[in-house]
Amino acid sequence: MIDKKNFWCIIPAGGTGTRLWPLSRADVPKFLLDLTGCGHSLLRSTWNRTSQLVSADRTLVVTGVKHAHSVAAQLPELSSENIIAEPAPKDSSTAIGLAAALILRRDRDAIIGSFAADHVIQNNLLFERAVANSITAATTGAIVTIGIRPTHPATGFGYIKIGAPRHDIAPYDVYDVASFIEKPSQERASKYLASGNTLWNAGMFIARADVLLEQMAQSQPLLVAHLQELAKDWDTPQGATTREALWHKLPQIAIDYSVAEPAAAAGKMVCVSAHFRWDDVGDFASIANILSSGRKDELAILGGKHSQVLSEQSSGIVVAQPDRLITVVGMEDVVIVDTPDALLVTNKTNAQNVKQLVHRIRDSRGSQLL
Repeated sequence: MIDKKNFWCIIPAGGTGTRLWPLSRADVPKFLLDLTGCGHSLLRSTWNRTSQLVSADRTLVVTGVKHAHSVAAQLPELSSENIIAEPAPKDSSTAIGLAAALILRRDRDAIIGSFAADHVIQNNLLFERAVANSITAATTGAIVTIGIRPTHPATGFGYIKIGAPRHDIAPYDVYDVASFIEKPSQERASKYLASGNTLWNAGMFIARADVLLEQMAQSQPLLVAHLQELAKDWDTPQGATTREALWHKLPQIAIDYSVAEPAAAAGKMVCVSAHFRWDDVGDFASIANILSSGRKDELAILGGKHSQVLSEQSSGIVVAQPDRLITVVGMEDVVIVDTPDALLVTNKTNAQNVKQLVHRIRDSRGSQLL
């Protein structure tokens, strides 16, 4: 474990992963699934990774009420008081801000690290090194994000433009954040890859809990006031009444907009450049890339030892059901996802557009298939 006093982990476990429909559903979202064929769900893999950083009593998982039981079942080491069940989804500012406020009531000097439940990280040693650098930077009062050195011109990730190196914090890998960049076109992504000064935005944040909340309060003062009131009553008999009174008043805003971008503009944000392999498993193209280790001419198969897939001169990914034969001939970058009640056929280029298809299904058929 990292020998850093007062460090706590937050694992936001929310969202339904609509780009991974029909595999990811509202009742069983992607973080509860094994999407890499490793034998563990994404959540369990995240837990295994963060448990090398801190003990279970200093880890909070923030999830929805309907998923709290599944989270508890997958993480038996986690105490019930450290599962923060949100009455309704309110985006990352609420999830991370509420956890920070709860932790602050237990430890006034807490440094928090937020690591999403649906990320895939390879090489835990490099991950731990990046977190250690981030904790060092956070002790100076900076808000820290971890950026990933890009390996290809990805259009599904946001980017971080880095500025001057911060040798006053660490001799290497720590930089000022110049700006955050939204998901780019293929042309721009290629330019970012060539520039050497832009990193993938992995959505990880490390900061003193009080510093993060103070920064959030500058742009969202009412949100932070409500979060502190919720935290004060959370585990008391008054907690349910306070949640009923305040939860619907909370705005839905990503922490990128409430904290990261304003902090960067104010010169309070630094970035640790990391060298581990990372993916946020945002669509089936990313799963195919993980399963095939980046070999684009292969057909990746997800479905366990009982899946039956035969292919000839094909690439992409097939998610198969047990005991059903799927054959693929002469298909490049195909995406086939077979489930008991729905079949998806697309290609890797259009994998991000599955989200729009889910909206159409909701409008025309209701939520029974979602």
